Amino acid sequence: MPGGSGFDLLTQLDRVPRIMFTTAYDQYAVKAFDVNALDYVLKPIEPERLATTLRKIQATRSHAATDAPLEQLFIRDGPRCWFVPLREVSVFASEGNYVRLLWGKERPLLGRSLAALEGKLDPMQFFRANRSQIVNLDFIEQVELGAGGRLHVQMRNGPEIEVSRRQAKLFRARATVG
Repeated sequence: MPGGSGFDLLTQLDRVPRIMFTTAYDQYAVKAFDVNALDYVLKPIEPERLATTLRKIQATRSHAATDAPLEQLFIRDGPRCWFVPLREVSVFASEGNYVRLLWGKERPLLGRSLAALEGKLDPMQFFRANRSQIVNLDFIEQVELGAGGRLHVQMRNGPEIEVSRRQAKLFRARATVG
């Protein structure tokens, strides 16, 4: 592919489709299955093998609406690649035009801005705490009142995050309704 590999292309997509790799090289097969490829077909392609793979893709095709919140992201950070289930990410933290994910013991860097990511997240699960952080509400362990009306949330197995005054009002209103 001009300008990059299929793995590079996956990092640019908002929604990762069911993927099948077709190539003349077998050395990338393990890496392809690490990113949940449905199949890895070597060239020259046999028609029966291609038909089987296409049936597999058809059977697993999602019928979800295109405007549904993201459930996972494909992230390539250096030589490592992951499909990250967003329900397992505790914090998204802005680092310039990139986003650092706090995901278990991993801290991969996503090549998008926090603002671009925010609109694709489930607002029932994620909350913009301040200008540079979005938290997963399922990972909040404790909330304390801070100076000047700010809130401090302690994330389970993670950092303490300060909620801005403006966002603290929204957080309280949400907690009262929910």
